[in-house]
Amino acid sequence: MKLCSFFTCSILLSAIGMANATTYTLPENRSDSVITQFQDDVPLTRAEKDETLPDVARRFLLGQTEIVRLNPNLDRWQVKKDEIVRLANRRILPDTPHEGITLNIAEYRMYYYPPAKKGVAAQVMSFAHGIGRQDWKTPLGKTTIVRKVKDPAWHPPESIRREHAANGDPLPAVVPPGPHNPLGAYMLHLAVPGGYLIHGTDIDKIYGIGMQITHGCVRMYPEDIEALYNSVPVGTPVYMVKQPIKVGWLGNTLYIEAHPDLEGEETTLEQRLDTALKLIQKAYIARDGVYAASLPGAGAAIARDGVYAASLPGTGAAIARDGVYVTNRPGTDAARSLPEIDRTALNQALTVLDGSPVAIYQKVAPQQLLPVALPAGRGSMGGYYHEGLGKSI
Repeated sequence: MKLCSFFTCSILLSAIGMANATTYTLPENRSDSVITQFQDDVPLTRAEKDETLPDVARRFLLGQTEIVRLNPNLDRWQVKKDEIVRLANRRILPDTPHEGITLNIAEYRMYYYPPAKKGVAAQVMSFAHGIGRQDWKTPLGKTTIVRKVKDPAWHPPESIRREHAANGDPLPAVVPPGPHNPLGAYMLHLAVPGGYLIHGTDIDKIYGIGMQITHGCVRMYPEDIEALYNSVPVGTPVYMVKQPIKVGWLGNTLYIEAHPDLEGEETTLEQRLDTALKLIQKAYIARDGVYAASLPGAGAAIARDGVYAASLPGTGAAIARDGVYVTNRPGTDAARSLPEIDRTALNQALTVLDGSPVAIYQKVAPQQLLPVALPAGRGSMGGYYHEGLGKSI
């Protein structure tokens, strides 16, 4: 692989340029769900010294599993000085309300939607986190933050103490605050039976962020949990979901993002394809307004925001959101048809499973269905460096 191809086609990022790597500006079009940190499609970094992929992940606040998937041809434990490492850039937002916190355990990522501020573009922050291993699964569902604690002491549950004792590593009844406390310096209690937490990490397990290694709780980098702790109040909603396949629009392009199975789970390519096609159909109906086009005067209103759908008795926003009403209405077979998607790109995304959004469909909107120009999605510019320039662009 020649380095010159990287220099001519991609932007090399420095650690300074990635200072706000987890903050994205939401697209102007609220029906878009693909967020972009840097306008370069494949952001890269050069190893500053002989190091490991977890070292690079730590520097850029990425999870270990994520960076390993993005760099399948690199040795996880031996990255040579000046080697090129691929970083994450675009993400598809999980299919949850854009409020509070969403934990998508399938991708080891958290999304926090800060309250909107007048005159400031809406943002979302995304953080890497660790989750529960197979025998200590992280629960799913909607909950809330019920308590916040700084410098917590850890009271290991009896089950964990028995496990450690069996492995010859007995735990005390109480672990005081400090660098070796597994809870780190900040802790958020969730209203989930069993005492599930979002917390920091100790210096001994910091490279386990972005992996399935915890006893069910959600573990974050120290600077990430500090930022989250200082941003979210008690009562903040938390949506805990498992969405290994996500589909979303950016402008007139439809993307798909696919992640591998968690430990103890196994899906086939056919099963992933079936899930993907259902999500594509849902996104296509919600956006394209195929059925809307057959209703005089409807235009694309149903596809965009359900305005026209809300005026039809019994439909609500069903057509706009998930096509439920569409599929039950006579004569709507066309609405259930899929667009001419790029099947090669789709199959590759569902096979490689590196978590990068892949474009699978480009829509050319009929002008007669769009009475007003709709803004295209726009990601944040971010700060990045061109190789050799030594200054921010």
